[in-house]
Amino acid sequence: MLWKGRLAFRQYIPSKRHRFGVKFFVMCDVKTGYVLDIIVYTGSTTDIKHYEGLGVSGSVVMTMLAPHLGKGHTLYVDNWYSSPTLFQHLLSNSTGACGTVRSNRKGMPAFGCRKMQRGEVEFQENGQQLAVKWHDKRDVHVLSTVHTATMSATGKVDHLTGERKIKPDCVLDYNLKMGAVDKADMINSFVECTRKTTKWYKKIFFQLIDTAVLNGSIVHRQLTGKVITYQKYRENLMRELLEEHHTPRRPSTGGRPALDNPLRLTARHFPCKVPQTAAQGSRTRRHCKVCLSGARRRKQRKMTKYMCLACDTPLCISPCFEEYHMLKHY
Repeated sequence: MLWKGRLAFRQYIPSKRHRFGVKFFVMCDVKTGYVLDIIVYTGSTTDIKHYEGLGVSGSVVMTMLAPHLGKGHTLYVDNWYSSPTLFQHLLSNSTGACGTVRSNRKGMPAFGCRKMQRGEVEFQENGQQLAVKWHDKRDVHVLSTVHTATMSATGKVDHLTGERKIKPDCVLDYNLKMGAVDKADMINSFVECTRKTTKWYKKIFFQLIDTAVLNGSIVHRQLTGKVITYQKYRENLMRELLEEHHTPRRPSTGGRPALDNPLRLTARHFPCKVPQTAAQGSRTRRHCKVCLSGARRRKQRKMTKYMCLACDTPLCISPCFEEYHMLKHY
């Protein structure tokens, strides 16, 4: 998360789009993109359980996976986390793992030193873990405990040779199932509620709010089966929150009344007479809002001497007063 202000645990990562900021460790569900857990990195005081021999990256993985161990899940991670020691520890807890890995990680097998051509692959396994060196545009090292040393067609054709492209199964699976964290970050970047602030904790708070709203939209889609845009979901959520939890507006002292007020559907409303003006006196009237702008019947310019004081809206006593406060689309 971008943050350029003073902060003890601010990180500098030159490869990221936001080079300065607060670092988050995030775990997502592969199938839905639901954000399962977040840990804010605060340096030596980061809230993780340290595991001997796994280092910080392995300890982060074990801390976040603690509620899910022993259930047969498969974890997909990038090369910052992957290591043979971590994958073996996960395997002993009935959890598979797959991910790119740095070639110099402790415990990684030694591959041949010859320069590989594009598409060439080398497999090494010990019965429990599979290590792969595959050359695409550059050497790619993959470690897995859930794949075999097999190649599969990608469904694409090499435009130079005309042959079908094939890749290792673990690479195909990794490309398909990795990226949920980046996708969640991308979706929130389009409609984030964060605004410029001098307080780092406010920005983290709004970052977590955005994540909670994203999770809500994913749950809504899974439960209802309805596919609506994320922006539309946020608009609907804000509208319903305002209708359910609001502070009644004070009566207006002048100016034009609001075009529509969703708060009219909640709280208690009572009719009263329109305040008299010096020009009209006791004959003071105003145009009924429902008669003038309602969609349920033909519009007409009808004058009334009654209004809702809380809404500051002129209304016929019947049936307009009831319709205005009971129907969302009057």
